[in-house]
Parts: sequence; C-alpha cells; structure tokens
Amino acid sequence: MKLHPLPKRILQCGKHTLDLSRPQVMGILNVTPDSFSDGGRFNHLDTALKHAELMLDEGASIIDIGGESTRPNAAPVSVQEELDRVIPLVEALTQGFDPIISIDTSSPEVFSAAVDAGATIWNDVRALTRPNALDTAARLKLPVILMHMRGEPATMNDLAVYHDVTREVHTELSFRIEEAFAAGIMADNLIIDMGFGFAKDTPQSLQLLNEIWKLNTLELPMLMGISRKRVLGEILNGAAVDERIYAGLGAALLGVQQGVSIIRTHDVRATVEMLSVFSQLP
Repeated sequence: MKLHPLPKRILQCGKHTLDLSRPQVMGILNVTPDSFSDGGRFNHLDTALKHAELMLDEGASIIDIGGESTRPNAAPVSVQEELDRVIPLVEALTQGFDPIISIDTSSPEVFSAAVDAGATIWNDVRALTRPNALDTAARLKLPVILMHMRGEPATMNDLAVYHDVTREVHTELSFRIEEAFAAGIMADNLIIDMGFGFAKDTPQSLQLLNEIWKLNTLELPMLMGISRKRVLGEILNGAAVDERIYAGLGAALLGVQQGVSIIRTHDVRATVEMLSVFSQLP
C-alpha cells in the first residue's frame, strides 16, 4: 500500500498545540452508564480521573470525554444530564493535569460550558447539524471534528444503504465542510472523521478502511475511531469487545498509512507503542 503523508498542520487547541504531521492518540473516556465498550466503568468522578491520568501516562495526546452514548439504539440524554456528567470532570482534569480535552457531544450548550471549564476540541458525531451548532463553533474558534453519520443512533442502521460508501461519505462530508465554511468556521479548525460503525455495516466499513486515502482530497486532517467496534468483532467471528484490541491496532495502522493523523482509542498504551514504530520510518 502506498503511504500517504500526514498533513503539515499544527492544530491550535487553546494554549496547547498539536502537531498533526505525526500520528496522535486520543484516549476515550465515556462517563456514561451505557456506552458499548466501557459504559458504567468511569461514570464516577474519581474513577474517571484515575483513568484519564492513566491514559495520559500511557501517551495520549488528547482526552475525549463523552457524556452521551451514541451506540446503536442508545437512549438520548438531556442537556442537563450531559452537563452534570461532563463538566465536573473537565474542571478536575484542567486543574489537575491541564491536558488537551475534547468533548464528544452534539450539544452546543454542553460544548460551550465545557470550553469555559477548559476543553478545547469539539468532537461531534452529528457534524454540527443541531440548532446553533455551526454558529457556536464559529464563535468559539476552536477545533471541530466533523464525523460522518446518517440519521440518529436509533435510526442509523436503517440508513446504511450505499452504492459506493467511500464516494458517498466523501460527498456528504464535503457538504458538511461547505456548511461550516459558510458559517465562518476556518479550515484550520476542521478535522474529518469517516465514522466507522455509524450507518455502516461490516462490508461497508471494510471498503472504507481500504479507501480512506480517497478522503485526502477533502484537504483536511483526519481522525478515525474504530477501536473495539462491531466490525472488528465480526471479522474475529464474534470476539467480545475486550478481545478486539489487536484487530483495532491493525486497522489503526492502515488508517495512519493512508493519512489519518489522530487515532481515537480505548487502548492507549498499545496504540502509542504501535505508532512509535510507524513514527521511526524514514
């Protein structure tokens, strides 16, 4: 496979910077009772802080905090409930460790409050489609991750119908990028995510994994999140969630070889060690 270089881009995350010309690791921290892999494990402040500290020690560049599960058929949560889950953790992390913090939310109210508490990246699986999201992102002038999805978590599996999944993901992300530009969001603050597991079945995800490189024509840095997802379990003949780590590492390496700058993962140490080999290539 031809190696595609990572973009020569420095991402400004508040007072922090992130060099996207080398692979970076985003550690997942779900403070929810029902996320598919770690639901209920870190939904108390003390356990969440300990896990964040562990991921930072293991080499995570970013801690991605989520207060709403977006697994298939996940129940929606109120803005207040999401705030109650997320904000105390952002405040504690900022005071104790001062890392780059990403917020996995589609709510502009939640992200705005998280920014006040110290967060600097908006990771939105709905790609700024909720009311006031585009205006909020333009006003805050912070990095935003636009992910490809169709519908909502409760309906997305019914919308996994494509003639050519990579081409259609490209087209639909392009539309969201144009909407962001029209709202006044700068290209330097945009990252795209192809959305593995969101409105995509296993064959579609595998085609997309093989063709990530085609998304480089959108001329924006890329993030991928395939860690422990169903596609890996199906490849491994029904392997349990915590038995998908090595398959996830292989998929992540394929992504970086095709131009992905940020790997979002539950398994920080293994991913950092794997990427250290890639980073030494001439």
